[in-house]
Amino acid sequence: MMTTSSPPDVVGRRILCNGEYGTVLYVGDVPPTTGLWLGVEWDNSQRGKHNGIHEGIQYFKCRHPTGGSFIRPNKANFGVDFISAVKKKYGFSEDDQGADSGMETLLVIGTKTVETVGFDSIKEKQKQLNKLSDVSVDECAVSFAGEEDEIRRACPNITRINLAKNLLSSWKEVVNIACQVENLETLNLSGNKMKFPPTSPPVSRAFCRLRVLALNQTGVTWTEVLLCAAGWPALEELYLASNDISVLKRPIDVLYTLKWLDLSNNQLTDGNQLHLITDLPSLEGLMLSNNGISSIHFPDVGFGCKTRMFPSLTHFVVKGNKIAEWSVINELDKLQRLESFDCRNNPLMDTDKNIETVKQLIIAKIGQLKFLNKSQIFPEERKGAELDYRKKYGIDWIKAGGNQDPYKNNPNEEFLAAHPRFQLFCDKYGAPEDGELKREQPFSLKNQLLALTFKCPDRPDRQLIEKKLPDSMTIQKVKGLLYRLLKIPGSELKLSYESAKVSSSSVMQQYMNSDLIQNTTTSHAAKDKHCTLTHYSVN
Repeated sequence: MMTTSSPPDVVGRRILCNGEYGTVLYVGDVPPTTGLWLGVEWDNSQRGKHNGIHEGIQYFKCRHPTGGSFIRPNKANFGVDFISAVKKKYGFSEDDQGADSGMETLLVIGTKTVETVGFDSIKEKQKQLNKLSDVSVDECAVSFAGEEDEIRRACPNITRINLAKNLLSSWKEVVNIACQVENLETLNLSGNKMKFPPTSPPVSRAFCRLRVLALNQTGVTWTEVLLCAAGWPALEELYLASNDISVLKRPIDVLYTLKWLDLSNNQLTDGNQLHLITDLPSLEGLMLSNNGISSIHFPDVGFGCKTRMFPSLTHFVVKGNKIAEWSVINELDKLQRLESFDCRNNPLMDTDKNIETVKQLIIAKIGQLKFLNKSQIFPEERKGAELDYRKKYGIDWIKAGGNQDPYKNNPNEEFLAAHPRFQLFCDKYGAPEDGELKREQPFSLKNQLLALTFKCPDRPDRQLIEKKLPDSMTIQKVKGLLYRLLKIPGSELKLSYESAKVSSSSVMQQYMNSDLIQNTTTSHAAKDKHCTLTHYSVN
């Protein structure tokens, strides 16, 4: 709706101009020019030119130094009423020649798309509007409800409305729309920069059946959410992404039914802010992606115990944050019902060169987890992760006072804080034995090589051959190597092994030439990497 003059309540109104969204912050003269001007703060700061200043006079202020400009009222689109947008979107507009001329149109009824052929009368069109249950008028420049009870008369069966990215400028106008939709269950208002009530609004039944509400990119604060929440008695899902929310407050007598809360892309850098919403009794899913969070702590209980906070939480998403410490993962094991955890794109995931190792550690640390980073955790995977964790930190456990003898087992507090589930693994699988403990070494090729010296007792004049071979190399391949070096077929070679740890080579000779162990690796045949001597003889 283009106008040569501005509406009486123009300041604060949302407008469209050449595809750009903005908010009117000033209306009036701008000397030395003549005529009426609108001072607009654009959503896209690159669209503006200044901060509301003209020739040294401040007419309005923007959040960005180049977010504002002046435009004539006839350049601004102040929007349309809800029903006008619905009729235009679904082909029911009275000035739409297509419907009365027999041209085909598409109508969405519920979840079905129905092809209709030219309605001959307004009465027939109205009948079709009555059937609409799912209405989507996103980006249709809706700015107000329209005439009193018009929505109720035209579309009495609506249950879901998508009003994303329109020109709604106040929560009051949303209430005016909702109060005419008696069975409203889902409402998407994302992208509407709105003013919310500074105090609790009057009690209304407009949202008494509302279950899903999206307020992404609306500029709403958490305080404003709580003020309005008394009017959402049945709300189950609330989406508040990208609102620059940095401070939370404890909900009092509101949001008892809330099951899913999305606070992604905000500014909740202080993990302690989460303590203020931990009492939400029905909350099952919490999304906190891209908030700059580095720590999460549940101080009411120690490690190995279950917290009273977030009693129903099963799904937790913290993608794209700054979590780098394993202590955060230990804390999450305190949650009573956590089953699904998504922590992709956090520094923690880069603590090991092998991302699968990191995943295994997370699985071991959070006992009830069934999904990690959207991948299902199967029982055999959990068992393997817990066994590997037990081996990986077994030496640290012993150094900290752990012992296979339960009467002597007394690991210190520092170890228990870093590995709160380790004793559980010992109880479940038995204490780690010396032979299975992992001794950490820097990963490099040289640490994976065996130093071998080959000599031929039957040919003392033949020069010794010294080689460093991978410990994964099979005996069969060792014979292949000797064939290339000596031109002697492997079938004619007999190999034996001796070292400072093996006094006799007869058993090892028989072992290394058995047909059953041709694929056995050199690491199994030669346990001593630093004192190894291998003989070969020709039949």
